[in-house]
Amino acid sequence: MTAPTLILVPGLMCNETSWDPILPALSAQATCQVVSHGEADSLTQMAQQILDNAPAQFDLAGHSMGGRVALEVVRLAPERVRRLALLGTGYRAKEAGPAGEKEVQGRQALLEVAQNQGVRAMAKVWVQNMVAPSRLADAAFIEAIVQMFERKSVDIFQRQIKALLARPDATEVLRQVRVPTLVMAGEFDAWASPQQHQAIADLIPTTPAMQTVVGSGHMMMMEKTDAVAALFLDWLR
Repeated sequence: MTAPTLILVPGLMCNETSWDPILPALSAQATCQVVSHGEADSLTQMAQQILDNAPAQFDLAGHSMGGRVALEVVRLAPERVRRLALLGTGYRAKEAGPAGEKEVQGRQALLEVAQNQGVRAMAKVWVQNMVAPSRLADAAFIEAIVQMFERKSVDIFQRQIKALLARPDATEVLRQVRVPTLVMAGEFDAWASPQQHQAIADLIPTTPAMQTVVGSGHMMMMEKTDAVAALFLDWLR
């Protein structure tokens, strides 16, 4: 029996490095492909790139911005997705009013750091809120994340921020999901909280309980590899 194709969609400024720790476990059950967003500047364009290069049917997992891209794939071609996993992500459009303006200002501040001081400097600021507090003193771990960001340019960062700020609301997409779905949040994820993931799970008719990765922040595949891999393997089976 041919192993299913599992397409793994990375988040903002991330690449295969974010998925590498769990690939040995996943590769025993699936043929894994980590996609690149290239120079795309909209979530729909990112999703269409995946569909243009994917087999007729596939399993799909997205982390952070990649989860939003995965939902766009489902919006465009729900019949092609066999299973869906959403990690450290969200589903709402940018909010109106002061809350939305605060998000714009926060993202713009990071972009200005990248433009003025370089991507490495921006990544060092970004990572402070993206891992569990206990991991901030792990210099080698933090450096791996910073180096992953450094592989992408300021222009790519600007394009991906544009895509995120123009994101569509995916509430109705979630309500239409009918495939086995895994929803996973890091316990200490300040950007995409467990409560936010519970709201996602509540919208999907086929989702079992939302999974919280104990002791993890946003970068759960790198922070709590064994726990995340185990949840993935249950989902794939």
